[in-house]
Amino acid sequence: MSERKVSFEVGGPLAPPRKNGELVFAAPWESRTFGMTVALHQQGVFEWDEFRDCLIAEIARWEREHGSGCPEAEWSYYARWQAALETLLARKGVCGTTELEVRENDLAARPPGHDHIRR
Repeated sequence: MSERKVSFEVGGPLAPPRKNGELVFAAPWESRTFGMTVALHQQGVFEWDEFRDCLIAEIARWEREHGSGCPEAEWSYYARWQAALETLLARKGVCGTTELEVRENDLAARPPGHDHIRR
């Protein structure tokens, strides 16, 4: 299997947050979402351009809905990233939105510090 390359924007709204050239994650879920996206792409679940297009659309949707006229709406790059991934997975029939919402609610209901999968 050929290696799938992932290239990230260096500037602009599609650029992941960086500090001193390194990717910056404010919370563990951000790095997990990022890693899961890259892993799914590398496994051939989707092409990187498909994900990039979903991310562009998700950022545009958020800006239309919240823009500068909604100061209480907190911008989160990785929340947009996650929404784009969820949209793409649902579109490709990998994981439906209802299934994602159930899993998200299950994980959110767990006490802090217990964010690992139970077996």
